[in-house]
Amino acid sequence: MKKNSGYRVAPLTMNRRAVAASASVGREQNTIHALIEVDITEPRRVIREHHERTGERLSLTAYVIACLGRAIAAHPSLNAFRKGRRLILLDDVTIGTLVERELGGEIVPENFGIQKAQAKTYRQIHDEIRAAQQHAQDALGGLSGMTWFRFFPEFLMRAFMRFGAKNIILAKRFGVVAVTAVGMFAGDDALWCIPLSSATVTVTVGSIVERPVAVEDRIESHEHLCLTLTFNHDIVDGAPAARFAKTFGEILKSGDLLREATAAT
Repeated sequence: MKKNSGYRVAPLTMNRRAVAASASVGREQNTIHALIEVDITEPRRVIREHHERTGERLSLTAYVIACLGRAIAAHPSLNAFRKGRRLILLDDVTIGTLVERELGGEIVPENFGIQKAQAKTYRQIHDEIRAAQQHAQDALGGLSGMTWFRFFPEFLMRAFMRFGAKNIILAKRFGVVAVTAVGMFAGDDALWCIPLSSATVTVTVGSIVERPVAVEDRIESHEHLCLTLTFNHDIVDGAPAARFAKTFGEILKSGDLLREATAAT
């Protein structure tokens, strides 16, 4: 590169190529989206009080995953994927999430499956995510033991992801339900994101905003979480999606799973 040319050239890393391959496969799915807000004033109060009492910062993403596991278990037809002309319904709820790790000086999101999420406590899910973030393997695929994946050219990455979307073993390991969190980067503004995902159900966590809420005879300021719910329309129609959203919102709003986790501390 010539000096003072006005630009520089950097390689597109293997990590970025893997993200591009995943996005390409996700774009092929027939999806519908619901943009909702859920009042999380009570869960946020429990998290703040726990931090003031113990100094520990509890993960809001882990709470969303714990609530999602219960909601999917209440609507088991969503815990499924299409394999040709058949629908494969999974017994246990595995929820895939993206865990950010520093790999080779680059912050990279890596897939991580929370298995049997419908039966795990908030604390168990919280500890699994924290352990994954601190995983020692400094290579993409280190969380799943599939570090060989990084040696694939991009077209083989896409082929493997398409195969994985229809494979029972991989579906049980990584799930057909996913959570991705981007809201911590949004500041105080309302933010919803539309994901590119090959999962049957994807919850994208946006920002937290203040909303006025009527409580009896007064107006209070409550914290609302912006969420995008994305469904594979080959499997999920609008009415089942709406019923699921109602269940998920009620569990999330209650704060019950957090109170159970913090009661002994």
